[in-house]
Amino acid sequence: MIEHTVISVLIFIFGAIVGSFLNVCIVRLPHEESVVTPRSHCVHCQAMIPWYDNIPFVSYLLLGGRCRACKKPISFRYFLVEFLTACSFLFFYKIYGLTAISSAYLVMVCGFIVAIFVDFEHRIIPDEISVGGMFAGLLFSLFIPALHGYAPGAGAGVWPYVKSFGQALLGVLIGGGAIYAMGLLGDFIFKKESMGGGDVKLLAMIGAFLGWKLALLTFFIAPFFGAVYGIVEKIRTKDSAIAYGPFLVLGALISMFYGDAIIAWIKSGYGLY
Repeated sequence: MIEHTVISVLIFIFGAIVGSFLNVCIVRLPHEESVVTPRSHCVHCQAMIPWYDNIPFVSYLLLGGRCRACKKPISFRYFLVEFLTACSFLFFYKIYGLTAISSAYLVMVCGFIVAIFVDFEHRIIPDEISVGGMFAGLLFSLFIPALHGYAPGAGAGVWPYVKSFGQALLGVLIGGGAIYAMGLLGDFIFKKESMGGGDVKLLAMIGAFLGWKLALLTFFIAPFFGAVYGIVEKIRTKDSAIAYGPFLVLGALISMFYGDAIIAWIKSGYGLY
């Protein structure tokens, strides 16, 4: 019991540290800047941030959410991303333990976190996240067949790995293809771009990790949430364009945890059993 608690605390701390790096990605990737150099610095006064002012959670609270050098406010997003990432790491550890599947899903979720915050602020999804995540999903699927429900065993040979990779590849093609086709239809109807390329690549990434069935389910779930948000934003700002990536992420997470049950319910409702 004590050992489990210690591991949980360490996982949470490690997640917070990863979250600190994700903050760097969120700030720099939209501007095509390196996430390695230079060192972290204040976005207002450019002063370098010493290590003791860069401790996840703690430094933000001790500084009162302000830069030590110029006293200007530090966005609460930094704290939020660290906390969200730390909770995600702990959540997936509780469900999957210290396993390869957990690691794969956390890579996906870290990509989701960056995509959400960048898309909301800049209306783009960096290729480093979507395309990089797509290739990561394909690689994970090739080496971790359990990611798509295939269990390697004695006598199974390479087939579980081949089938798993095939599911991921279909996920990329069907997921990305479905939203690309919807974008073409929207362009024709509204006579303007209705779906960004970043959304196409993000759903392709989702398909690489979750397979074609859950990618397709994500494609149908996301518009329900996106439409509600779009109506509110249209009333509030008169702007009909929305960041769609966050709703693809929401649809992907719903599909990931409840997709099999939703698909079974749909099949039973239409007498497909």
